[in-house]
Amino acid sequence: MTHQPPAAGEAVAALAEPLARVRGRWTAAVVLANVGVFAAFLGPIQVLLAKQSDVIAGSNKEFVFGLVTGVGAAVSVVANPLAGAFSDRTGSRFGRRVPWVLGGALGGAAGLLVLAGASAVAVMLVGWCLVQASCNALLAAITAAVPDRVPKVQRGVVGGWVALAQTVGALVGVALATIVGGIGVGYVACAVFLLLSVVPYLAGGGDQRLPVKERLVWREFAKSFWVSPRKYPDFGWAWLTRFLLNLGNGLGTLYLLYYLQDAVHYADPDTGVLVLTAVYSLCVVLTAVWFGSWSDRIGRRKIFVTWSGIVMAAGGMVLAIWPTWAAALIGAIIIGVGFGVYLSVDFALLTEVLPNARDRAKDLGVINIANSLPQVVAPAIAAPIVKLLGGYPVLYTLASVVTLVGAVLVKKVRAVA
Repeated sequence: MTHQPPAAGEAVAALAEPLARVRGRWTAAVVLANVGVFAAFLGPIQVLLAKQSDVIAGSNKEFVFGLVTGVGAAVSVVANPLAGAFSDRTGSRFGRRVPWVLGGALGGAAGLLVLAGASAVAVMLVGWCLVQASCNALLAAITAAVPDRVPKVQRGVVGGWVALAQTVGALVGVALATIVGGIGVGYVACAVFLLLSVVPYLAGGGDQRLPVKERLVWREFAKSFWVSPRKYPDFGWAWLTRFLLNLGNGLGTLYLLYYLQDAVHYADPDTGVLVLTAVYSLCVVLTAVWFGSWSDRIGRRKIFVTWSGIVMAAGGMVLAIWPTWAAALIGAIIIGVGFGVYLSVDFALLTEVLPNARDRAKDLGVINIANSLPQVVAPAIAAPIVKLLGGYPVLYTLASVVTLVGAVLVKKVRAVA
């Protein structure tokens, strides 16, 4: 059966800057899908992969954990912009984003089930790479749905809700990984939750169809992945600051389980990670939507992003100087407050420096490299620091310095107030 191409009005709607405010039901569906993705990412990263590496590799757990997460992050660096570019050019009768949300959820769940039965490093690598490839395809599509549908005057508050999704997803993922019992069961629980989380968006996403003339042209497609920082300097600076802030965050969170186990000497590090994640999540919940809405009201973004980075750097220094459980709780509060503001407002800032409407998902995918690449770089930096170059005080000090540099460089973005 063949489908007629969309009418001209639909074509304009698919690529036009949105003006109509989105309803709460649509925002809730996008948020829930994001919660599912980040639960699938962060339940394994924070708990399951670390425990599985310990079971399989013992004394070499740091190396195996860094290898698996690093290779998976390298896959995500490619998968997110690639899937985003295909999503931009998808001419499905269901719209540009829906097929990638569905396919990403199915592939991500399959990868988690592979991990549930893994008893060797090679199988862990296969499973985690499948999770990263699939979930990044889903993430590219669902992220692009925001500039597709949300007007600029509403992006701070919607960005705040999406920021909550990342944090709530971390909490849900860690809870599923910790409470349900056993590594394999934890992976299965994350897979089931991922599938359920996308159902509301699939049922009522409302994506506009793309005209045939906007579909894939291979030569243009290949060239589109290079976004010249000279031609688009604001996009370039936004990418760099995102990279630095995420590198600082990655250095600070990668070995959290081992930090509690080996530096703080907390008796139950699994539960400790869950408690810290819950405290951090609560702080993000209390700041993200409110500050995102405030940013919308006054029409300013950069000052919020800069100060959020300064606050996060201060939280990292608490962990560096005082490796105690009380200090870890204080650090989680400070970092959670800063990260809530950062996630909501920086996302709104990013959507306002995208080069063009036709490549929204691809360009956000290129930005997402700044989220994923630190996951490749962080293990290579963190492992030798923890083992040979001063341990966790040096690691958290470095994380704070990198975060602070990223926060200061936000002022280089000119087109956004």
